[in-house]
Amino acid sequence: MRQASRRAASTAWIQVGDGTRLELHHTPWWRHVHLDFRRYRVTGETALRTILLTQGFWASSIYRVCRAARSQGGVWSALARPFLALAQKLAEVVTGISIPWQCEIGEGLYIGHYGSIILAPEARIGHNCSLAQNVTIGMAPSNEGRGAPTIGNRVFIGAHSVIVGRITIGDDAVICPGAVVNKSVPARAVVLGNPARVVSYDGSFDYVFYDGMDLDPARRASLEKVRSLNVGPA
Repeated sequence: MRQASRRAASTAWIQVGDGTRLELHHTPWWRHVHLDFRRYRVTGETALRTILLTQGFWASSIYRVCRAARSQGGVWSALARPFLALAQKLAEVVTGISIPWQCEIGEGLYIGHYGSIILAPEARIGHNCSLAQNVTIGMAPSNEGRGAPTIGNRVFIGAHSVIVGRITIGDDAVICPGAVVNKSVPARAVVLGNPARVVSYDGSFDYVFYDGMDLDPARRASLEKVRSLNVGPA
């Protein structure tokens, strides 16, 4: 039972954009919490401010612990479920951020501001993504049926934006503040408006920061594609 749960937690899924495959590994919850914490430190926040005053970090940490406990299975997990549900509900009340334990979220989640962030249980979010305030990532019907978004790596999601439906948001994309997205977005696209439209392919490289980003081969390859497009004729 426990092994089956771990296999389910590391299910691979296809990511749009450059056709790469993103796999959310079964990583110890404490490592996820540490990597989330490092995202805040890279932006210049002090350790004490992140731990004591950053509601986004509180919400993501409780999500990490609850997901790890629920994924283990067994008697102890069953006994802990009422306490885990209470912890998540308290986190929602205190922070205004709802992250169901069923969500699949990669390492390095950054929530920079307080409140009104709603994620659907079926949502899947890649590594080193950033969410601003008043973001909704939700369920909606689509041509393929009812579903929630799949969001790639290093995506920046701006304030008051809405992403709904069984769609994919490509690696290094930017969802601008106030955008309403109900169609898939290519890798490195910057989308704006309601309904959202692509305004450039400059990507999120100036908005998403994390440890080792300059040496990350996936980010470097994606950035090189942007540079090659921006190089004019000789």
